[in-house]
This record gives sequence, structure tokens and C-alpha cells, in this order.
Amino acid sequence: MVPLHSSATSVRGGPNNDTLFLFGGFSSDQTMALVYTFDSQSIVWSIPKITGINPIRKWEITGIINNNGRMYLWSGNTNTVYANEMLILDTINLNWSKGSIINAPTSRCNYGAALLPNNKIIYIGGDNDDSSAYNNNTLNIDKGTALTLSEIYIYDMINDNWDTKVTSGKIPSNRAGFSAVLGLDGKRIIIFGGYFINPGYLDTTLYVLDLNNYNWYIPKISGKIPKPRALHEANVIGKYMVVSFGKYNILCYCSSYFNK
Repeated sequence: MVPLHSSATSVRGGPNNDTLFLFGGFSSDQTMALVYTFDSQSIVWSIPKITGINPIRKWEITGIINNNGRMYLWSGNTNTVYANEMLILDTINLNWSKGSIINAPTSRCNYGAALLPNNKIIYIGGDNDDSSAYNNNTLNIDKGTALTLSEIYIYDMINDNWDTKVTSGKIPSNRAGFSAVLGLDGKRIIIFGGYFINPGYLDTTLYVLDLNNYNWYIPKISGKIPKPRALHEANVIGKYMVVSFGKYNILCYCSSYFNK
């Protein structure tokens, strides 16, 4: 039922928190709906009827859902501009609204994002250069640029406002298309991979941002480090950060995991 597409985003939500909500994505099929739902109980795809504003299609974004079933969709690519908006989808009442963009960072796509324990969302890095291109063998950006990780941006879902924090320490090079998860202690953001500005080598480094002082550092990692990749997924399952799929040398890879 869902047409072929790429670069969509999805979250688990709905009244019973058992429905997958798929938003946006790039597709050549003009019949593709903006939102699809997948009922994990009946194993059925549907197109929900959603009230409120009429959003445009976006892709290369990360959807974040809070404990109240509200899905937050900031910025993203629209093929002509990078959207300057915060869309909010109530997955329980099926209603669209918008959040504030006052003091929001510059519009972008392929950023890292994670839900924080204090009803806030952290946004990191990304890309807003239409000319940017990267080498599929090294993941180094060889045309254009990516955005800095020397600043991070925090959206407060309760007060509907933005804040900017300056980071320090072993700041990763400008990058986009990386994964970001919240550490099990709720005090760290862990990022991996992406396409980046670097002097011609593959970056397999795992970076950690301490949320107490916004200091970046590189942890000691044991075991076999997975191949570097961009535009992949990472999720927390038990005590592991599970890294899935992604692009490197035109190939897709299966899952790897780190002990968090």
C-alpha cells in the first residue's frame, strides 16, 4: 500500500502506543500520502484522517515522539527549501499544529536528534548546503559543507521555546547523516557515523556529549568496531545501542551494537 520512497521518518504512537506513524519521504509516486499508519495488532496499513493545518511533504528529518503521543518534526528538505518550521502531530487525537521557531537554529536536514528526560529535544549538526556531496568510499565531504557540532540546540516541548548551548572538548568535525541516542543514564548523547569534513579517512569514532557540561569526549570502546556509515539508524534495545543499515561505498549493512 505504501509507495516506494526514501528518507521518511517514523515513530511509535497512537492511543495504545502500538501504531507506527510514517511521515513524509521522497517519492516519484504522486499518489503517496503524507502520513501512513501501521497497526501492529491487525498488521494493516492505513491513511489516517488528520485535522488542523495542512503540512507540506518533507524528508531527511528525524521524528521525535514524547510520552503524550505528540510527534515533533523540525525542519527538513522540501526539494526547494529547507523548511523553517516545527510540525507537531498528535498521534492520539490525530491533529496537526505548529510549535515556535523563535530563536530556532538555521533550517537543515539529516541532523541528529534525541528525546531528553526533561521534556526537551536535542538537535545536533546536519546539512543545509544544496551543493554538498560526499565520497562514498571515505564519507568525507568533497563538495560543500555540513553544519557544526560546536553548538547544540534544545527545544522545550512544555514551554515551546528554543535554547542554544556551546559545546567543548573533542568536538566532532562538521557532519550530517549520523545517528544519535540518549545514554541509559539520561545524561549523555552518543553519536556514530555520518558524512563529515575530515582529512580523507574513515571516521569510526564513537563520540559522547556530556549533558551536564556539554563537553564532547571519545570513550574507550572494546570489540570489533562496525564499518563507518551514513544515513543509518540507531536505537536503544536493553543496554545496547543498536546501529542498523546505512550507506557506505554504495552498500547497505546489517546491524551492529555497542554496550551503552
